[in-house]
Amino acid sequence: MKRLTWLYVPTLYFAESLPYFMVNSVSIFMYKSMGVSNTVIGLTSYLYLPWVIKMFWGPAVDLYATKRGWIRSMQILMALAFGVLAVALFSPAYLTLSLIIFTVVAFLSATHDIATDGFYMLALSKDDQAFYVGIRSLFYRLGAIFTTSGIVIWAGRIETSTGNIPYAWSVAAWMAAGTLLALFVFHTFFLPRPPEDVKGLHAESEEGTYLNVFKTYFQQPGILPVVLFILLYRLGEAMLVKMLVPFLRDPREAGGLGIDTAQVGFIYGTVGIVSLVAGGLLGGWVISRFGLKKCIWPMAIALNLPDAGYVYLAKTAEPAMTAVYAAVGIEQFGYGLGFTAFMVFLMETSKGAYKTAHFAISTGLMALGMMVPGMISGKLQELLGYGDFFILVLALTLPGMLIIPFLPIEETNRKSE
Repeated sequence: MKRLTWLYVPTLYFAESLPYFMVNSVSIFMYKSMGVSNTVIGLTSYLYLPWVIKMFWGPAVDLYATKRGWIRSMQILMALAFGVLAVALFSPAYLTLSLIIFTVVAFLSATHDIATDGFYMLALSKDDQAFYVGIRSLFYRLGAIFTTSGIVIWAGRIETSTGNIPYAWSVAAWMAAGTLLALFVFHTFFLPRPPEDVKGLHAESEEGTYLNVFKTYFQQPGILPVVLFILLYRLGEAMLVKMLVPFLRDPREAGGLGIDTAQVGFIYGTVGIVSLVAGGLLGGWVISRFGLKKCIWPMAIALNLPDAGYVYLAKTAEPAMTAVYAAVGIEQFGYGLGFTAFMVFLMETSKGAYKTAHFAISTGLMALGMMVPGMISGKLQELLGYGDFFILVLALTLPGMLIIPFLPIEETNRKSE
């Protein structure tokens, strides 16, 4: 059974990662290559919506099928959707069709997330859940590297060698479809059937309990600064994330750096993700040693200050590639530190009988805080130009940090080792 766990935990979280990054990251590369404006690319932030509202249909995952059944169903449906996308990219109406397909995949992926996390808690003991948490995180990040680096680099090379951009991204969509199909087949044979994984078993039967989850969340002491912090902490990052790939790809005359798709895929999907993982691992270790209260300020600064690197790149006539690699690497490393502190804060403020549901509400608010600013980021960039846009991003990092002194963070005593 232990050997089986080593097989399905990594593949489940790889499968969770792939569609998320296809929808929210690879789509940016694809649309930029196909000539879509930054305004429209920014508006694609609406694709975060399913992760904002997934808490509302979470109970249905308990009621209407087993977690194992949901996982397999979502994987095969997402594979089919990416297959349809691969064909739709050759249509004159590719933009409308692809946005519809990405929306469908986003809802399927959010549902897959609910089922996967629920299955993890049902199939593993408490001790095993703690033991494998690092493994699931590692393979989630490997899924991100495979998607935002591997698939993007492959598509970029096809772009360069053939000059056929729709074909290049059709191949990328087929790669995603084939990978999810392979994962579906694998999980059909290797995903266990925990006795507790029975539909309806974990559904709340008391009338009003569902609403009580939200009532108790918003009645917590100090909830106003908590909610404002969740919404604003990543405000600058929310504006930046949709415009980073366009900045790297746009030609110099448009204010960008003029880097080809394959190289951007390596910078963003390999150097960036590895730096992000390193920052996350270090952040977790530092918080475990010194406590969140002592770490949250320096980690918030680490999240936001490196954005100044993009101001430098945008304002410099011919920045060296080493400066580009350094800026992305440092920014993503800082993001790993700052985001770790944020997630620990969300976990530490999710307490009581509904702590799991409260955490889901917090992560939904977090996604909302990413979605709304991202939707206007493209228009703002086109109005301001990249240099002034990145200065605005820096300014927008301040509101979230200014709320930190008002947060109900408890002092934690840590033993020196």
